[in-house]
Amino acid sequence: MKKKIISIILAASMMVAAGCGSTASSGSESAASSSAEETAASGETASGSASSGKSDVQYIKDKGTLTVGITDFAPMDYKEDGSDEWIGFDADLAKKVAEDLGVDCEFVEIDWDNKILELNNKSVDVIWNGMTLTDEVTGSMECTDPYLRNAQVVVLKSDVADQYKDAESLKDLNIAVESGSAGEQAAKDNNLNYTALSSQADALMEVEAGTSDGAIIDLLMAGAMVGEGTSYTDLTTTVELSDEEYGIGCRKGSDLAAYINSEMQSFYKDGSIQDIAKKYGVQDALISQ
Repeated sequence: MKKKIISIILAASMMVAAGCGSTASSGSESAASSSAEETAASGETASGSASSGKSDVQYIKDKGTLTVGITDFAPMDYKEDGSDEWIGFDADLAKKVAEDLGVDCEFVEIDWDNKILELNNKSVDVIWNGMTLTDEVTGSMECTDPYLRNAQVVVLKSDVADQYKDAESLKDLNIAVESGSAGEQAAKDNNLNYTALSSQADALMEVEAGTSDGAIIDLLMAGAMVGEGTSYTDLTTTVELSDEEYGIGCRKGSDLAAYINSEMQSFYKDGSIQDIAKKYGVQDALISQ
């Protein structure tokens, strides 16, 4: 009888041990799965969709949407008064690419300082917003070929602009810039006093309100926003601080950049990109594809 009782106890103990082992294994697999998801979300995979085993192009086709990260930046991406539709040179091109992919085009306003994070965590599929091809950008994203030329220019009130002819003359001014932008880098490179804001549009409003002496913004934006016939008739451009080129950013290792390159070449060949450039007044800045 004692032997029988001992056998039952041993059998029960083995079942408990086996159950514990199963639980530990399941927990380990869950932790590994969670770790893999965190890694994918943080952008540590070779490309944004590597965790799914698909290309980014296929990932976008499967979900049915090309999600474009932007800021309010005329003439690239903006809305006209009273409209909810995003338009602009970049917005129109993104819509054409989405159409060729057979998907919807969705625009998401982002904090420009967090553009790399937004790509890597897959909040957006592409950064298409007059983005300057800096070393940081090209080192962190899979970028397209450059498609527009640009420069960083200083915007001042028209009645004082003739007092400022070069970077040295700007040293005592307080300059508004967009945080994380090429304009902020230009301010740093020229040792200027600056305040970083959330957008170039905010920087212009600072100058208009008199809370900043000037702003550094993209030349292409200045052409659309500053001077006679624009929203800021009493502002003007002065010193040009840098020359640069625009590119479109995808997740590192993504095949979407190559796809967009081929699309841009087709648009250039059939003349549609030239037509869109003329519509928004940036035709002189076009780079042949």
